[in-house]
Amino acid sequence: MTTAPAPTRPPAGLWGATPWHRPLLAVAAACLVGAAVAGIGLVADPRLVTGAPLWAKPIKFFVSIALYALTLSWMLALVPRRRVLWWLGTLTALFLVVEQVIIVGAAVAGTTSHFNVSSPTAAALWGVMGTSITGLWVVALVFGVLLLRARIADPARAAALRAGLAVALVGMAEAFLMTSPTAHQLADPQGVIGAHTVGVADGGPGLPLLGWSTVAGDLRIGHFVGMHALQAVPLLLVALELAATRVAVLRSVRVRRDLVLVGAAAWLAVTGLLTWQALRGQSVVAPDAWTVLAAVAVGVVALGAAVGVLLRGRRSAEVDRVAGSVR
Repeated sequence: MTTAPAPTRPPAGLWGATPWHRPLLAVAAACLVGAAVAGIGLVADPRLVTGAPLWAKPIKFFVSIALYALTLSWMLALVPRRRVLWWLGTLTALFLVVEQVIIVGAAVAGTTSHFNVSSPTAAALWGVMGTSITGLWVVALVFGVLLLRARIADPARAAALRAGLAVALVGMAEAFLMTSPTAHQLADPQGVIGAHTVGVADGGPGLPLLGWSTVAGDLRIGHFVGMHALQAVPLLLVALELAATRVAVLRSVRVRRDLVLVGAAAWLAVTGLLTWQALRGQSVVAPDAWTVLAAVAVGVVALGAAVGVLLRGRRSAEVDRVAGSVR
């Protein structure tokens, strides 16, 4: 009895077999236009909020939301379309719009959107935003469960979509670490509940545009990196599929799948490392010896695992070649 060989070439239809989700595409397009407009505000409006340019946050969220909406629209085109998936995508688009409208509205008013409970209106808007963020996470979780049950013909693509979303869910969940009041806020309430930084109040020195603290821990970094596994892991798969046309070992779907899983695991480890660093009140630009050692360990393990996958793939291909010549 013989078994069918593993697929050796990337499947057709890199961009999906069904149309991309139009409401999510519309949100992505609107956010790109919004980012351009906010860029004008960044240049023309010198005001600061919590030590950062007023329009920096809207720009960051415009770009991030555009990437999220575009990626999710693409992912929905890669899986067998079910009506529930279309509604999940539409609900996601709605939550994204609500969040960004509040962020832009706060910028227009010259104030901050996150953690702001300085007035009944500000508190209500922060509550709506918090509900939208929670809704986004729950919808993404449901989508992940449906992805686990979906029949995706190519195992490497299935691994990329599922692992990318799983790591992104972890990164998105890290946002909830920022919503608890700090000890200083409990002792001296100033209309703010929650913070991005650990060890100092928000608004200190930070990286250009990103605003990530250069003097203390910053929970936004792990959140950002983890969340964008949604793009990074599928992009790794795309790169492997394109490289498979020239690199023989990558023509094995098993090799591509295992490399994707190694990449996703490494991305998750980096997300955890950045969060651990932030929780210790340590700036990303001033890692201590333990942080550097952990980063090196992650890199070495990931590289070793990837090399192991490639070597096993070459051995398997050689065995199949020899077996074929014998037959």
